[in-house]
Amino acid sequence: MSALSVIFSGAMLAQTVRMVVPYACAAVGGVLSERSGVVNIALEGTLLASALAGVAVDVATGSPWAGLVAGAACGAIVGALHAALVVRGRVDAIVSGIALNLVCAGGTRFTLRALYGSSSNSPTIHGFRWGSGGLWSTLVDPCVLLALGAAALVTWGLTRTRRGLQVRAAGEDPAAARAVGIDVEATRLGAVALGGAITGLGGVALAFDLHQFQAGMSGGRGFIALAAVVVSGWRPGRAVAACVVFAALDALQIVLQGQTKVPAQLVGVLPFVATLLALVVVARHGRGAFGGPPPAGLGKHGDV
Repeated sequence: MSALSVIFSGAMLAQTVRMVVPYACAAVGGVLSERSGVVNIALEGTLLASALAGVAVDVATGSPWAGLVAGAACGAIVGALHAALVVRGRVDAIVSGIALNLVCAGGTRFTLRALYGSSSNSPTIHGFRWGSGGLWSTLVDPCVLLALGAAALVTWGLTRTRRGLQVRAAGEDPAAARAVGIDVEATRLGAVALGGAITGLGGVALAFDLHQFQAGMSGGRGFIALAAVVVSGWRPGRAVAACVVFAALDALQIVLQGQTKVPAQLVGVLPFVATLLALVVVARHGRGAFGGPPPAGLGKHGDV
């Protein structure tokens, strides 16, 4: 089979669908957080912590559903902690995000060793996967369906609901939002926590796809998702579309293994190269062509 036929095969599509879930969930969570006005670079750490929480609970209970709930709850906790530090504690959002990423990276290794005597990986789990792992079984995977549902609900909620209007108001002009009676701090706390829960779903999907937790398994996906947030103009639907491109490039290195003489390491850097190129285009030509500028109140406190 030629490399071209492999690229356009059902296996490539199934692999792309599986790999887009962590990217998309993190991007949607990032959009929700930043549309409320809180810069969130802790997506990478949230993916890691949630992935370990999901696997640990699955191992302990034998229930992937319990693992899924635990992973989403862990993501919400990380998001709420980030929001509390930024909104309540007035800690710089970049500092808070970096600190949480470091804590999650080191904390997951420590927890792995404490629970399983290994700082590299957990015991294997079955997760949700059934059948041959083909396209159909991928499309009906609960993580995929929940990710699609979360993206659709956030897109609809931000534009069509009163709560979504409050989130956008808190992110666009926190002082004006406070003047009309919106509790900016509570709105931001809720939005970032919910975004963390959605990101946590992506972390669980990543671990369940590999049937175990591996140290550092997020592999920069949180940062690529953050780039998708910027490229999309802080629009969840467009962020997911950008993530599909990144995931397809990520999947390419897997389906082309043994099919081409191009080194696998070279193919593996494609998502990162694409991210850099997209950000360069945004920097040179402005964000308008990609969906609009950032929220005007992003990074501003509610009393400013």
